[in-house]
Amino acid sequence: MITVTTSNVNGIRAAKRKGIDAWARANTPDVWCMQEVRAPQNELDPILDYFADAYAATGKTAGPEGLARVNEVCRVKGRAGVALLTDLQVVDRRIGLPGLSEDVDSGRWVETDVVTPQGYTVTVVCVYVHAGNADDEVKMSQKFRFLDAMGSRLADLRDEAARGGRQAVLCGDFNIAHTPLDIKNAKANVNHAGFLPAERAYVDRWLGEYEFVDVMRDLAGDIQGPYTWWSQRGRAFDNNVGWRIDYQFATPELAETARGFVIDKAPTYDARWSDHAPLTITYDV
Repeated sequence: MITVTTSNVNGIRAAKRKGIDAWARANTPDVWCMQEVRAPQNELDPILDYFADAYAATGKTAGPEGLARVNEVCRVKGRAGVALLTDLQVVDRRIGLPGLSEDVDSGRWVETDVVTPQGYTVTVVCVYVHAGNADDEVKMSQKFRFLDAMGSRLADLRDEAARGGRQAVLCGDFNIAHTPLDIKNAKANVNHAGFLPAERAYVDRWLGEYEFVDVMRDLAGDIQGPYTWWSQRGRAFDNNVGWRIDYQFATPELAETARGFVIDKAPTYDARWSDHAPLTITYDV
């Protein structure tokens, strides 16, 4: 069994002040994908070192050099940023999506090829998609540009898996609630970024043409939620008025090995270290 976690940390320095370190000590997933780290490299490294120490305390390392890490800091200060930690062997890593060179598109995509204990090589992608804003044409064009480039890469990953090569899983905050099951107030948000029909059509394509599987939904079935993000405003968290925008999309063969999932929602609003909850899926690879 291997565990894969995706979590938007909503600023890793703030999350550290709010207690993410306790979560790290208690969980240590085999692959941990983080989004919105929003920190420069010199401030990110000591926090990742701390997480590595938490892993080492449980005996989980990736060899003589310790825990493997792959990250990209966004070139726009205070924005985006993705990081991946793993105690599995890393055989290759790739940063960014081909064709995207603007600063605002940086810190949103890293790929890592890891070897499972049974010797299978799996591509794990850590993704942070633009949030967008339905009232801002520039921000929506940035989001759609990123989603278009992402689709081209998904086609490549699908073809690789279909040829009997590496299976793949994309983990991250995609900033799209796919269906009314993934959002508490669907009708009220149909004209808002994150639930626009044009955005949701991309997920339709990933699951249809590209044959990826929404692993958590496949495990949970057609139930309302469970959600992974709650607005900081009002009592959205207390009333469970949420969105499911954090996903793990896997190629079919890997998806078939999924055995269970956990959305680690904090017990109270004050106990949260992010406005997102970590999503962990266990795979019997």
